[in-house]
Amino acid sequence: MSKPARHLVSVWNPTYAADAMESTVAMLLDLVRLHRKDEIDEEDVYVWWGKVKSSNRQQPMPHLQEILAMDAELSSGDSVDQEMHLYLTDYRSLYVGHVARITGDDLVGEGGEEQHLPAFYGLMRLNCDCWFQLFDIRRVITDDTIGVVEELKKLRNTRYKDRPVSIYGGMVELPLIVTRDDGARYFEAGVREKLTDGRFWVEFDAERSGVGEMERDLRENVVGDATWDALDLAVRTFVATAEALFRLHRKDAAFDFSPVVVDFAKSVELQGNLILRRALSSVRPADRSANVDGESVDVAGRDFWSIGTLARLIGQTENINRLLKQRLTRNGEWFTSSFPAVLNELAGLRNEAAHHRAVSRENARKVRDKLLGIGTSAVLTELARIKTP
Repeated sequence: MSKPARHLVSVWNPTYAADAMESTVAMLLDLVRLHRKDEIDEEDVYVWWGKVKSSNRQQPMPHLQEILAMDAELSSGDSVDQEMHLYLTDYRSLYVGHVARITGDDLVGEGGEEQHLPAFYGLMRLNCDCWFQLFDIRRVITDDTIGVVEELKKLRNTRYKDRPVSIYGGMVELPLIVTRDDGARYFEAGVREKLTDGRFWVEFDAERSGVGEMERDLRENVVGDATWDALDLAVRTFVATAEALFRLHRKDAAFDFSPVVVDFAKSVELQGNLILRRALSSVRPADRSANVDGESVDVAGRDFWSIGTLARLIGQTENINRLLKQRLTRNGEWFTSSFPAVLNELAGLRNEAAHHRAVSRENARKVRDKLLGIGTSAVLTELARIKTP
């Protein structure tokens, strides 16, 4: 078994660049647009993030060599199955970058990298201990310090006895070197293709700006902290986007609620796929195989199952259903018996939307109420309660 992937956590300081994240995201989006126009290759879509050296620190960063040595992990055999993340926060918001390379070279003014280096580093003459090349950036939390605290708790600081990361006194010797127990992957190409129609996550987030307030409202006033924190970050975004659109048009009976249903469907589709994969990840591939469209496949491999196929795998495929009941130590019976019916109902409504048939306000309301638990038990809460090995 491979070692847990190591990641990094750093803080950007508004005192040296108030728009550091905005500038970085804007540069990455500009490069994505050039790629969409076939002016650059996909491999040239990246941006550099520098760990700015504090003017108050005279000594070298104590763990710099350990961080630079992590660059070798990016080209090791484990990099195929693991990702390296750079978590970036100002304590109010949290982003995660997909690390492609780490270097201690001085990139400011270096030829060839100007297109990938936000201008404020040079304009403010900032010195950096090291640089992180990021292929993509995802927004995790927006303007919600409590949400940042809870999300960072999922990371363990390797230089502090593997204790959970805390912003209260624990943000010393940055960047922190961390691991996470759940092995979360944020940038899988197959998942991105299914959920964003092949767009970069930075594009996806830019198109769904303004959902931070809705995410916070859902966590605080609708489903609660425990449910919200247990859901994948993309699941939260889909739910918040769907809920915001539903609230905006809930009094408009003539509105086509297809986008609301599609986003709610994507949320449970993704969470269901993640639970299936985590539950069966340590099972022998031969034992977790199933017949899908006449072909024997590894159910917990890299494939992202569509909502209808997912329902059949969980509820009707005998060996998979049995394994899930054995391995899901909490709420497994609900997942294997009740969840497939939820998926099938959503699949029917999403198919209507896919065939350009309008979805009524009433059908959208039923889906929304069932998922969020308005007047009934919440599907999202049931999914959050599931315990994987």
